[in-house]
Amino acid sequence: MRATDTAVRRASIMAMAVAAIFLGGGVVSGDEPASEEAGKDIEMSPISGPPEQPRRHFRLRSPAELTPSDASGYYDIIRGALSNGYGRSGLSAARSYQRWRRYNRAPYLSSAHGNHYLNNYANATASAYGGYEKAGELPVGSVIAKDSFAVTRTGGILLGPLFIMEKMPAGFSYVSGDWRYTLVQPDGTVLGRTKGEGAERVQYCIGCHLAVEDQDHLYFVPEPYRLAPGE
Repeated sequence: MRATDTAVRRASIMAMAVAAIFLGGGVVSGDEPASEEAGKDIEMSPISGPPEQPRRHFRLRSPAELTPSDASGYYDIIRGALSNGYGRSGLSAARSYQRWRRYNRAPYLSSAHGNHYLNNYANATASAYGGYEKAGELPVGSVIAKDSFAVTRTGGILLGPLFIMEKMPAGFSYVSGDWRYTLVQPDGTVLGRTKGEGAERVQYCIGCHLAVEDQDHLYFVPEPYRLAPGE
C-alpha cells in the first residue's frame, strides 16, 4: 500500500472512530470505508452472572490476533477518540492518563479483559509499578489506568472500556487492598465504582485481583511487552 493510501485510510478510520464515540456506537471499521463486511463478525460471549452483577468482563469471540506493530498502528489511530470519550466521564484520571508513563511497548491481547488489547499507564505516584513483581506496595494516590480496544477478524474496531485502579487511604476496603476500581465506558459512562454507584458491577475486579494479593493486588504487563527499567 502506498504512503498516501495509508494516510487516507488512517484518516478515514480516525473520523469513524470519533463519530462512533460521539454517536454512542463504539464500533468502527478497520478496513477501507467501502468495505461492508468489516465489523459484521462482532459477537460477544454471553455474560456470566446477572447483568447488574457480572462475574467477568464482556468478551469478544474470535478476536483478530495482531502483531505488535499492527496493534500499535490501530492504537495510534483511535487513542485520541478513546481519550475524548473517557474524558466525558469528568474523572481526572480518565482525562489525563494518556499523559502518564505507559509501561508496555505495544498493546497486548488480554483474555482476562474480554479479548481486548490493553495499554497499562500509571501516574507519577505509582512510578514503582515499573518494577513489576518487585514493585512492592504502592503508596496512597497511586493510579493505574488501562484503556482497551478490540479488533475483529474482518477489521472492525470495538472501542473498549477504561479500567482504573486508585490506591485509597488505609481502611478504605480491606478485601480490595484499599484499591478503588472504576470502569468507564468509551462514551464516558461510569459503569461502576468501588463503594460508589454501580459498585456491584466492579465487584468481580476485586475477586480477580485477590489472586495476586501478595503483590498488592496488581497484575503487570506480560513480559514480552514490558519496558525495561529506565527505558
